[in-house]
Amino acid sequence: MSSKKKLTLSVDQEVIERARRYSIRHKTSISQLVSTYLSQLDSPSERRFSPLVHRLRGILPQDVSMEEYHRYLEEKHS
Repeated sequence: MSSKKKLTLSVDQEVIERARRYSIRHKTSISQLVSTYLSQLDSPSERRFSPLVHRLRGILPQDVSMEEYHRYLEEKHS
């Protein structure tokens, strides 16, 4: 288990409010959102997706594979 440290950030008030609303809707904390984001920086899986896909991350259940998602898109748009 890794130890946690406190981190102080300066963020625009509007961004903080959006993050609060998002965290409430997704039943998580802002700390967890930031931690998840930072832990994925520069990972191999992070580099292969488009900016749109990055924004949509977290919407699909974790047990859905990319192959299943691609099949779904092909069926939907054919």
